[in-house]
Amino acid sequence: MNTKSLTLSIGILMASSVFGEGFEKNDCKIWNEFVNAQKTGAESLLLDFSFAGYKHGETGISDVKHKIFNVCDFGAIANDGKSDRAAFQKAIKAAEKNGSGIIYFPKGRFDLRAENDPNEEIKISGSNIVIRGEGSGEGGTELFMEFPNPAENPKKLYSSPCLISFDGRQKEHKKITDIIADSKRGSFQITVASSDGIKEGDWIRLYVRNNNPDVIAEELKPYKVEEKWKQILTEGVMIDDYHQVVKVSGNIITLKEPLMHAIDKSWEWSVRTYPMIEEIGIEDIAFVGNWKEKFKHHKNWLHDGGWKPLKINNAVNSWVRRCRFTDISEALSVISCANVSVIDCVITGNTGHSAIRAQGSSRVFLGKIEDQPAQWHSVGFSKPSMGTVLWRVKTNANSCFESHASQPRASLIDACEGGMMRGRAGGAVGSNPNHLNDLVFWNYKETDEGSENFDFWASDSNFWKFLPPIIVGFHGAGTTFDKSQVKYEESNGKPVNPESLYEAQLELRLGKLPRWILDLKK
Repeated sequence: MNTKSLTLSIGILMASSVFGEGFEKNDCKIWNEFVNAQKTGAESLLLDFSFAGYKHGETGISDVKHKIFNVCDFGAIANDGKSDRAAFQKAIKAAEKNGSGIIYFPKGRFDLRAENDPNEEIKISGSNIVIRGEGSGEGGTELFMEFPNPAENPKKLYSSPCLISFDGRQKEHKKITDIIADSKRGSFQITVASSDGIKEGDWIRLYVRNNNPDVIAEELKPYKVEEKWKQILTEGVMIDDYHQVVKVSGNIITLKEPLMHAIDKSWEWSVRTYPMIEEIGIEDIAFVGNWKEKFKHHKNWLHDGGWKPLKINNAVNSWVRRCRFTDISEALSVISCANVSVIDCVITGNTGHSAIRAQGSSRVFLGKIEDQPAQWHSVGFSKPSMGTVLWRVKTNANSCFESHASQPRASLIDACEGGMMRGRAGGAVGSNPNHLNDLVFWNYKETDEGSENFDFWASDSNFWKFLPPIIVGFHGAGTTFDKSQVKYEESNGKPVNPESLYEAQLELRLGKLPRWILDLKK
């Protein structure tokens, strides 16, 4: 534990709490410290994760009323055993030309990857496009992958195209300016060399690529870089953090969301453009593959990625809800996005490679997701993601959350349930560590067999390398932890109050819990 963390931890034990209206003192010391810090403006050991999700969690996802483009009007016929791909693409083109639209699939099975269909993604590049079905349960809407998509490069087992891709990468991310002053964790402001070209409402990308040995050493404290970690040694510390601008005053930029990583100007931070699409949604649909083999990790491209129905790339304020993913390799990747919510979804059928992940994204909310087959890597995060929240996610005892290396940071695993299995987090040796600073386990229920002195920095393996996490209310299996590898631990073996950190932080910020999360809990 570094000196700063030690000071904060001692402060937790000594702090006298100051509470907002509706909050009563409880026995959870780290929560009390957070509430007090919010009142006083001090830096808390806990980050504020409440800005995750669609519209920063402040409002629910609306039932949009765009013009409806029924795929059947473009030639699709449910349950006829023929490809409906061309009809779907015509509906997409019409909706994008309109500037918005609901691409509607009625009940029945629609085959979007039949035998002679091309091995390429069906792309959607416009904002305000929603794919809507008539329910993801039996008798609802099925989008079917009858055949897999082969890998574009068989040596890269992950290179199979997805079936459907929402993709907002129309332009390059260009540098706008440099950040010229330090900012602490939790701050809402950055200081730039010039604010020209930045205005209220813009989305921007805070960016670092720095392989200076001193920068790497600072980022990896209390551990040291290893020779096998080629990515961080070559590409350096990688930070991609997407934010919305709420105010520009001279060279001071005020952000909607707090910084989840301190800014040290000597690290050569810059501000870049962030081309993206927004308000795209997928809802009330079952995505069904044809994956029937017994899964073997990294056996070949078919096992690792042949059946990938969906990904979202470069999108903000978007969502996937009430969807089912059955007999698939990977359910969904949310890539280079900000404030996307994936809620009330279920994975069923044959076990595959991975579930649902936030990949290099900011403040993705993955809530009330059930991974029934226990994917090899369950719900989680990868690459330089920041502020991901896993909320009330459930998988089986024989699986584990994903933390797929390549520098994810600041992730919250909140009131979730599943196993704690070394090796299931994922990530190549060269991409280590699995997770950097500010990983928080809050009231995690472990359902596999417990262990004594569980370590987060495996000394007997090249895998499972986590910087010291914060662990609060961990319970279920009786696991204890190697205290030298934990930043802060409280109430091992017994859940704490508040039950959900995300909910409590959202309520503290807004004054009450919004209706959307109350309804989702039901």
